[in-house]
Amino acid sequence: MGELLQPTHLLLILVVALLIFGPSKLPQLGKGLGEGIRGFKDGVKGLGGGDEPVAKPEPVKTQTQTQPTEVK
Repeated sequence: MGELLQPTHLLLILVVALLIFGPSKLPQLGKGLGEGIRGFKDGVKGLGGGDEPVAKPEPVKTQTQTQPTEVK
């Protein structure tokens, strides 16, 4: 068994994609796929390196509510 993605396989995938999505939709799909891969790489880079310090979230300040006092 040879390599999984030989040039003829890639050509066949491209032809099938053209038939399914049409030539007008392929640039949009390619752009979306590229942005998704870029976002994934950025996310993975942020998990492993630890180069940048992580900002600690500020504590949530809550207001205490007082019960009204009874007037006698």
